[in-house]
Amino acid sequence: MSQVVVITGASAGVGRATVRAFAARGARIGLVARNREALENAKAEVEARGGQAVVAVADVADPDAVERAAKLVEDTFGPIDVWINNAMASVLGPIMEVPPEEFRRVTEVTYLGVDSKGMLDIDELKDGVTDRTILITVMYANNETGVVFPVDEIAAIAREKGIAFHTDAVQAAGKVPLDMQKLNVDLLSISGHKLYGPKGMGALFARRGVRLVPLIHGGHHERNRRGGTENVAGIVGLGKACEIASRDMEREIAQLTRLRDRLEKGLIKRIEHVYVNGDRENRLPNTTNISFEFVEGESLLLNLDMKGIAASSGSACTSGSLEPSHVLMAMGMSHELSHGSVRFSLGRINTEEDVDYLIEEMPPIVDRMRSMSPLYAGAK
Repeated sequence: MSQVVVITGASAGVGRATVRAFAARGARIGLVARNREALENAKAEVEARGGQAVVAVADVADPDAVERAAKLVEDTFGPIDVWINNAMASVLGPIMEVPPEEFRRVTEVTYLGVDSKGMLDIDELKDGVTDRTILITVMYANNETGVVFPVDEIAAIAREKGIAFHTDAVQAAGKVPLDMQKLNVDLLSISGHKLYGPKGMGALFARRGVRLVPLIHGGHHERNRRGGTENVAGIVGLGKACEIASRDMEREIAQLTRLRDRLEKGLIKRIEHVYVNGDRENRLPNTTNISFEFVEGESLLLNLDMKGIAASSGSACTSGSLEPSHVLMAMGMSHELSHGSVRFSLGRINTEEDVDYLIEEMPPIVDRMRSMSPLYAGAK
């Protein structure tokens, strides 16, 4: 019997990619989102691949609506094996590599949603933990909005329940202090290119006593965890990058926070219908995600590029996708506003002059694009 899978946020972004992946595996799929037309299109895509799907129109932020959607799926297909809620591609990718029969036999995955500020609900996490839970894994900071999650609280919950806890700190390393004595995480991963280190280098912190299955067999390197000769030059480069980041962090946090706030205030003052996305208190100092209503993000990026300004409409992990950001969609943002969102990332080489140049160049670009938008004309 094929898996029964529920996919929320199934009408856009990573959700649609997930639908296609599970359809190819022959899963029976419950599609849950607010947009019926988009859901019907996703259903047709599943059926065109020989799969089965049922549509449940629901606001995924409404527990009662989600419960009704779950009942519809169970009444149609039977007990639900997997529930997927707006997961990142880096999470879904490994899951999709597990054979369906093995996945169903040993795996149950609970995905947590976020609120309108992109923040995790600790109570939802507590409710999602069962006596079968063996691992909690959460980003330390989101790579599109910069929102920093309550890792300390999550670590305390995991420790109390005796569950291993991993945090993906790739976006946070070098931007905020990471004190491994205080964090109480079991596993923490970082990547060198996010803190001016060499590309292709990363590190995994594993607390003493955590047992890991080898990633690559055939050698006794890295304490039998990853066979193959170590990249000594890369390791030294990553270590030096961490040393510099630690040495200069206090100064850089102050500098980047000041530049980020200057950028946000300048754009909001000069342009109407502009919104900063994500929690304004709990976030990285260098990242801001801003929505420009009645503007298409990709066109905005092209115009910025011609002015020598580099930005992005999402994370580098999804740079090849034309779908709206699944991160912003998970926050309840509309399809249209998500498409008009841009991520600005500041670094140690940026100056006030750089920020002021962006603030000066952005308004005429937005005005020109809005002059061609019938939606903007109707909103004036």
